[in-house]
Amino acid sequence: MPHSADRDANHALRARFDDVRAQYDRLRSGMDELQQRLASMAVTVESPDGLVRATVGPRGQLIDLKLDRGIYREGDQDKLARTILATVEKAVARTTDEVQEIMKEYMPADSAAAGFLRDGDFGKLLARQDRIMREEDDRDA
Repeated sequence: MPHSADRDANHALRARFDDVRAQYDRLRSGMDELQQRLASMAVTVESPDGLVRATVGPRGQLIDLKLDRGIYREGDQDKLARTILATVEKAVARTTDEVQEIMKEYMPADSAAAGFLRDGDFGKLLARQDRIMREEDDRDA
């Protein structure tokens, strides 16, 4: 006759498995929608002076840049370059935030992939696999 503790442990494991499976099923079924949402994403940011408008895509790639005619009256090329760079950087940062928000709907917040999207740290993304490989190396030695 199974122990009450064993039954409780089995129920907890089953509940965790069901949760992981539901997350996977949701991610898998939503993959087409996710791809469409990301493919159509475009974020536009305007410089504080309104002379520069940059639009970037989901990977932070510059897809459009508009310069107001008033920019030519300024005549300071270095200032123009700094304004363009700052505007593009803001658009990229906003895009990154929006991609992270979208991805929260499809993956657990504590997943390695979600962590990578937050901080761009490949080490964290690969940490689990590195640990597994070290354990296998230790067993083989």
